[in-house]
Amino acid sequence: MAPPVRPRSRVEVRRPAEAELVLAGRAWVGGRLQPFEVGFDGEGGICAVGRTVAGARRHDVGERVLLPAATDVHVHLREPGSPESSETIATGTVGAALGGVGLVGEMPNTQPPTNSTDRLDEKAARVRGRAAVDVLLYASAPKPESVRDLARRAGGFKIYLSPTTGIDTVPSGPELTALLAELARVDLPVAVHAEEPACFRVGMAALDPPTWDEARPAAAEAAAVARLFDAPEVLRLHVAHVTTAAVARAVRERHLSFETTAHHLLLSTSAGPDARWKVNPPLRAEAERAALWDDYRRGLVPVLASDHAPHSRASKTLPFDLAPSGVPGLESTVPLLLAKVARGDLSLPVLLQSACDRPARLLGRPVGRLSVGHRANVLVVDFRAKVRVRGERLRSPCGWSPFEGAEAVFPAEHWRDGERIVDRGEYVGRPTGKVVRPEFAPGVARAPPAED
Repeated sequence: MAPPVRPRSRVEVRRPAEAELVLAGRAWVGGRLQPFEVGFDGEGGICAVGRTVAGARRHDVGERVLLPAATDVHVHLREPGSPESSETIATGTVGAALGGVGLVGEMPNTQPPTNSTDRLDEKAARVRGRAAVDVLLYASAPKPESVRDLARRAGGFKIYLSPTTGIDTVPSGPELTALLAELARVDLPVAVHAEEPACFRVGMAALDPPTWDEARPAAAEAAAVARLFDAPEVLRLHVAHVTTAAVARAVRERHLSFETTAHHLLLSTSAGPDARWKVNPPLRAEAERAALWDDYRRGLVPVLASDHAPHSRASKTLPFDLAPSGVPGLESTVPLLLAKVARGDLSLPVLLQSACDRPARLLGRPVGRLSVGHRANVLVVDFRAKVRVRGERLRSPCGWSPFEGAEAVFPAEHWRDGERIVDRGEYVGRPTGKVVRPEFAPGVARAPPAED
């Protein structure tokens, strides 16, 4: 595997622009943390980086660390939604900002689903003037013939191979083949929820996370992933929420992009007894979780995502078989992994690649690096400032977290397009987030695999 892309230590300047603001601290350069400065221009971009950068104003954060803001490619903000929905675009994107995420990929299984241009336009209208960070809107294509119209508005597509929250029907074999062929023509990211319903243990009583794992076994995930291997090579295919090292290896061998989530990395079927730990695909047994974590720690998982699904506390107290699947995680995912870096359990370059650089490249956006020409979306992190996750203190109105009590490191500051939106851990920004779409460089096919 090639080493992660790192900022160069010499000053790079796009002339004649001069930095209007210089952020000075430390960054990961040349295999270690060392003094580093980032210059912002007047248009929200990075115009210079290096050990010393000249600028009109300076903001020196001392020994704290400068990181690129993260991109979360898999988020459910639940708007529009049912009356019991506790999250909105406004609250969810503020949570993203507080958790160090500057761009979210919003999934289409809302109520109603985002499967027409009118619904895409309606959701885009909900983002404007209400979002704290940028939002890329995925669409759900019900039929191959709907792809071209949707592609004029959507930032990506999501395919569900099994029923899940808000999705009742899934494409058959021939329908999937035709859909993938049409999607390959529009050059947009295509994320897939990969579980094979034929492998589910229908009729099995699922009463807790271990029995949910048995009812929707890892074999269902492996079978669904195998259905994708004949997809056109130019398709920008991305497999969502991989839960086992075996499936990760199979996808990696095909040089495809895939993600795993913080809950599949850090939680197993023993995390808790009730529906607060019910997700699709399920949490796996501890041995499976540990193997997936080892892959991630070694840099073999290209993308980290939250699969943020902020169901209300009340809905998660229903009997296990009636409760919805999914857990909140948008605000906590990056801080949980930053705490792992602080403890020495994870290398910072692995986190930067999986949470910042590769997700941004997957979505075709100029973010995710402290590099000239990228957006001035920067975090300031004090790795000594460890706290415990408390669901009631998170911004999401759902008011709970599956990671209750876990150690986390939240960004002290978050700069978006050169403006500070988080200061001393508090949101101080304005709702200026935009709806964005991919901007892929000519000739760049597919998504960045783990071994790039």
